[in-house]
Amino acid sequence: MMQKDTDWKSGMAALKFHVLILAFWAGVLIPSSCHGHSGLMRKHAALYIFGDSLFDPGNNNYINTTNDFKADWLPYGETFFKYPTGRFCDGRLIPDFIAEYAKLPIVPAIYPRIVDYTYGVNFASGGAGALDETRKKGLVIPLNYQLHLFEDVVKHLKHNLGDAETYTLLSNAVYLISIGGNDYFAPLATDCSYFETHSQEEYVGMVIGNLTNVINEIYNKGGRKFGFTRLPPLGLVPSQRPGNNGTCVKEVTSLVNMHNTALPKHLEKLKGKLQGFKYSIAKLDTYLTARINYPSKYGFKEGKSACCGSGPYGGIYSCGGKRGVTEYRLCANVSEYVFFDSFHPTERVYQQLAELWWNQVPNAKEPYSNLKELFEV
Repeated sequence: MMQKDTDWKSGMAALKFHVLILAFWAGVLIPSSCHGHSGLMRKHAALYIFGDSLFDPGNNNYINTTNDFKADWLPYGETFFKYPTGRFCDGRLIPDFIAEYAKLPIVPAIYPRIVDYTYGVNFASGGAGALDETRKKGLVIPLNYQLHLFEDVVKHLKHNLGDAETYTLLSNAVYLISIGGNDYFAPLATDCSYFETHSQEEYVGMVIGNLTNVINEIYNKGGRKFGFTRLPPLGLVPSQRPGNNGTCVKEVTSLVNMHNTALPKHLEKLKGKLQGFKYSIAKLDTYLTARINYPSKYGFKEGKSACCGSGPYGGIYSCGGKRGVTEYRLCANVSEYVFFDSFHPTERVYQQLAELWWNQVPNAKEPYSNLKELFEV
């Protein structure tokens, strides 16, 4: 079991951010109502978010974890928020931009507890995996526990809105999920031969299988519209460049490719089984690989090195100096870089990826929607 919410540590910077968000909701968006929900609820689909550090808005600030799984210090957050929120980025993440395009307020983290869930909530946790065993118990919020927190939100909504209106809200909502990368990185962190004794195919099946179980549970609560990310090219991130700890590049690349091939096939099967199930897939692998290899084509100067870090390519995970290595380099202009730290892209990259996902054109080989369509149906 995870520790109780009240026992988990909080970060003051992220608390400030969430207080501002609550004040914004209370003062601007949510009219006084004895019904306990916003008058705008019927006009906008809510956004519920699950995943890892690509989507974490600061949930890990509130759990008793290590600095390896936190980013609540400068220079994280410096570009947009001007202070660290817990996002593993210099600014906003893909869900922040998607919320903007959907005319929603920034969707807050589940921690600390918020008062209104009708616009959505973000459960993502840096370092989390689809499998509970990917990280030591308590260090992150794994996908299964994120589902548990979502179920608590559903109970809260039913208490305030009633069963029928809650079901309507949840069936109109969009659910974004980014998960899996940590499941493949973690076993290879200390042992590149791990998958010599464990079948890669079976392991990928376990990851996709647990994701499928979570999708089914959300569907049973009313969820119908989903957005998924294919895994980014993990073998090309700065930490995996020569001279760093990237000793398992071949293995992790193989696993990522297998996952990205299997995911659309499983989702298409679900579409055939679950009535009303709709989905969109963001091709983070192809989008990011293009920017890494041809940065100038997309308005960047540096595609391989991190803006913030140390060692070759900025690949040592030392951004901010609080992960064991105190010395680090910070670039002069973060907007020129594809990667902010040793693992994670910059806000500018996330904005480009969010726009592509929002507007992508479906084709015959990819029978899934873009996110704009999901919010409109």
